[in-house]
Amino acid sequence: MSNGFKNLKVYQLAYQLAMKIFEISKNFPVEEKYSLTDQIRKSSISVCTNIAEAYRKRRYPKHFTRKVIW
Repeated sequence: MSNGFKNLKVYQLAYQLAMKIFEISKNFPVEEKYSLTDQIRKSSISVCTNIAEAYRKRRYPKHFTRKVIW
């Protein structure tokens, strides 16, 4: 359990996808920089954050389930 949640396959996949989204969004039009681009980037990173938070709270099954499902 050296890295905890970072060893989870679902976290690794979510992180890889978030990085791909970041790279793709670099090519979005400049006028979308603060609206669409920012929103897409934040939402992709929030998936990783939710997985990490759920992992930390895994000793409480209801909390863990709620974080992962919602």
